[in-house]
Amino acid sequence: MTEPTLRTMMVAMRDGVCLSTDIYLPPEALAGNPVPVLLERTPYDKRGTNHGDRTLLDPVPRAKPEIAAQFVSAGYAYVLQDCRGRFGSQGSFTKYLNEAEDGFDTIAWLMAQPWCNGKIGTLGLSYCAHVQAALATLDPPGLAAMFLDCGGFSSAYHNGVRQGGAFELKQLTWAYNQGTEAGDAQDPAVAQAVRAQDIREWIKVMPWRRGHSPLTAAPEYEDYVVEQWEHEDFSPFWQQRGIYWRGYYPQTANVPMVHLSGWYDPYSITAIENWTALSTPDRAPCRLILGPWTHGQRSVSFAGDVDFGPAAPLDANLAEDFVALRRNWFDHHLKGEGADALPYPVSIFVMGGGSGQRNADGRLDHGGQWRHESQWPPAAMVPQTWHFHADGALTPQASQVPDASLPYDADPANPVPTIGGAVTSGAPVMAAGAYDQRETEVLFGATQPGRDLGERPDVLSFVSAPLEEDMELTGQITARLFISSDAPDMDVTIKLIDLYPSNDEHPQGFAMNLAHGILRARYRNSFANPEPLEAGHIHEIEITAFPTSNLFLRGHRIRIDIAGSNFPHFDINQNRDWRVSNAPPQVAHNRLHLCASHPSSVILPVVPRRG
Repeated sequence: MTEPTLRTMMVAMRDGVCLSTDIYLPPEALAGNPVPVLLERTPYDKRGTNHGDRTLLDPVPRAKPEIAAQFVSAGYAYVLQDCRGRFGSQGSFTKYLNEAEDGFDTIAWLMAQPWCNGKIGTLGLSYCAHVQAALATLDPPGLAAMFLDCGGFSSAYHNGVRQGGAFELKQLTWAYNQGTEAGDAQDPAVAQAVRAQDIREWIKVMPWRRGHSPLTAAPEYEDYVVEQWEHEDFSPFWQQRGIYWRGYYPQTANVPMVHLSGWYDPYSITAIENWTALSTPDRAPCRLILGPWTHGQRSVSFAGDVDFGPAAPLDANLAEDFVALRRNWFDHHLKGEGADALPYPVSIFVMGGGSGQRNADGRLDHGGQWRHESQWPPAAMVPQTWHFHADGALTPQASQVPDASLPYDADPANPVPTIGGAVTSGAPVMAAGAYDQRETEVLFGATQPGRDLGERPDVLSFVSAPLEEDMELTGQITARLFISSDAPDMDVTIKLIDLYPSNDEHPQGFAMNLAHGILRARYRNSFANPEPLEAGHIHEIEITAFPTSNLFLRGHRIRIDIAGSNFPHFDINQNRDWRVSNAPPQVAHNRLHLCASHPSSVILPVVPRRG
């Protein structure tokens, strides 16, 4: 591969701040022939290495200049830019909120360059997808195609920064990790001061405050964490451009887009919402890809302790590899060359169907296969209501008893620990993926290693009978619960689990987490206008989980866990009256009601088996 020509420039934004920009040009551009341009804007160092820039055949992640060289060899100019206040760029970094205007101004600058032919594509993972969504809302002239990989907030309040009103603590671990990693390059003294703090202890302190956090030495990170934590309600703060694509869909550039994410990625909801809104018949082609992956790990076959088989990686299944898929997408939409690399509106990976044995790497062989659909959820999906019963049963039949309920407490001092799920940036306190729902010695927050979370007294676990035939669930489960509490506020969490029968390798079975959801009860009626619970009153609430697609094999059981916390994925609700200054934390004594007049249930997205 010919080494591309590199130029580094400081590109001025509308306010005079200059952003460091690397430009990689192919020979034809240097010869005076304009070419299409690909733009990646990043807060992670434009010459750094991203964990997702790997392939199945070459698992060592490649540095960004290497990725640029691959696209340059295909006839593109490749532009990498440090976001404002990061690495080589001037200005102050404010997470998410400067990216729309900076992206627009960068594209305007590109359009004025003699080597740009007027067609610009954007690409990037995570934050590098958020910045794409932000600039697209301003519909910049020249933007011609996009590839959003695990990001692009449809609504940061509802999925990404908060979920059901609870705060995603990955924002804390991200800031801590960036304070050390970026600090090493920009200010080693700051990095050393942040690194000296123990994040495993600080994660238990809620909330962080300015001047009292592990980020006090890095005030730009501390400010945004505290600011997001302070805005608990869905206010105009959360409706700003860059974190609320929902509010700007009508103004969004009408260009071909790909929205890609994974079942164990927190941006799966975002991908679905964006695709749904932007795939209408009057718009350019829009594609949705959902695989069995954690954040950015589309070239591996496993997530956590579960393997999904050789069909799971994007590589060799949807395309030669991820670089080839994106190159083919842009070739078709920027150059008019080749067939559409993604001819189907929706491509999903249906997990399940494996042997249930351990593979050579010690992971559960869960299996799975790709399927193409015309819509999401699949047209064949039929919602089925299944009911919770006081004996722990989960059945399609509603309860007929006149009075039944189950108690469970939510103790802020003893939260239910997070075991996998749709997590990103969680190290060193939590990890994404599928795991047996048993506490281990290394699990953060574990109190009894070896115990299934469903055996905790503060978790209600409901299990179906062994299935008599295979059953596919594809979509989002929604729990409709009747709850009461003696606290003015508390959290309710749900979790969908594929419960394996016992076998020689898993004598106690394997409780594989698929999807989870949460609701802070004071937001049960409105995220903008919280209301306290009435002591002793039975409230009806609704919780929707992250999406999933899974084939429950014959003999497996469907399990739903209900609890009052999922920590450290989400912050711990102190269960107090948030309106009263310095109100003390309290244990919430809760009840789930399960009688004929209060039939707590879950709606399962069932896809009938196809012949």
